[in-house]
Amino acid sequence: MEKQFRIGLIREAKIPQDNRVAFTPLQCHWIQQHYPHVKMIAQPSPHRCYTDAEYTAAGIEVADDMEHCDILLGIKEVPPELLIAGKTYLFFSHTKKKQPYNQQLLQTIASKNITLVDYECLTHSDGQRMLGFGFFAGVVGAHNGLMTYGQRTGTFHLKRVHACHDFQELISHYFGVKLPPMKIAITGSGRVTAGTLEIMGLLGIKYVTPDALLMQDFEYPVYTQLKAGELYLHRKDKTYNRLDFHHHPENYECRFRPFVRAADLLINGIYWDERMEPLFSWEDLKSPHFRIQVIADITDDASGSIPCNLGDGTIDAPVYGVNRQQRSKTAPHLAGSVDMMCVGNLPNELPRDASHYFGDQLMKYVFDELLLPKSELLQRATIIKKGSLTPVFSYLQDYLSNRQ
Repeated sequence: MEKQFRIGLIREAKIPQDNRVAFTPLQCHWIQQHYPHVKMIAQPSPHRCYTDAEYTAAGIEVADDMEHCDILLGIKEVPPELLIAGKTYLFFSHTKKKQPYNQQLLQTIASKNITLVDYECLTHSDGQRMLGFGFFAGVVGAHNGLMTYGQRTGTFHLKRVHACHDFQELISHYFGVKLPPMKIAITGSGRVTAGTLEIMGLLGIKYVTPDALLMQDFEYPVYTQLKAGELYLHRKDKTYNRLDFHHHPENYECRFRPFVRAADLLINGIYWDERMEPLFSWEDLKSPHFRIQVIADITDDASGSIPCNLGDGTIDAPVYGVNRQQRSKTAPHLAGSVDMMCVGNLPNELPRDASHYFGDQLMKYVFDELLLPKSELLQRATIIKKGSLTPVFSYLQDYLSNRQ
């Protein structure tokens, strides 16, 4: 008889509370039906987007005790005091870049002989990430950017995403919405941008070429998409090479500046590295020719590709203004300001859909690997194994040893 394998869905405890989950009740039910030796256990949670009752109705045990689980699946960082010694965890740890706010988390993981597999580090052989919530970050970010533009100009109204039960209800809300002429610049080409383009299609916003956005006026709303190869060119030969750009972004100059004079709304989903030139400067912002009124910075790197990103808003208050001359936060929608929509947990506004999407990816690419005695895929994504850094992540030793 095959040994039973227990997988626990831990409740999210990081503040502010996250309401997403790695597997939905129906996905857990499917797993137990197709993998009879696997038992799924959900830790009870009053905040999770799928209720305890929904898990119970799907035949999934709901229990506080996770001690007997072989693998524990979460979403956000687990508070250090709640980590169970000797366990294997999968969650987004936000430690691979030596983020100072999670140094204690990694140190505790090591001291408790825990194995940490980071979702962010799970990649295909070509380096592409397997898992993420980027698509729904793009959906919510694009909606919120448009909503903010409607509020600022008083020309149309969109309801809040989190007021909708799910994505289908949000889509039904778009029926009858009439948008005014506006020009939208969208940056990026990954999952985030795919979600953004979904909203463009649902609202009937027409694509135009970058040159057309710069040179023409339109009687209806339009957008253009600027991929990395259109935004960044090598300083010397004016070409773009993806691999070289990712290794040496400091050698590339940004070509976005003409769009600050043409676009009304910027939706930013471009990959960011601190060595990269930002899309524009504070001096550009001061210019009377700076036309952009609203920036939805989905990438959300404070003082990163968008210099006037002065930190996160929240789901409840996602928008703040920035005085373009004084470089300071203001209330939204004021004259002489640009409105910023910067929220770090945008998918939490559509948590049921985002969780279903994430669980689907997890099932396709990772689940079978979890059941193997040894997996090369999981090894590549394991930051700490039984308390020790793995060779791939040995560069984190100073971070782990408190010697930064």
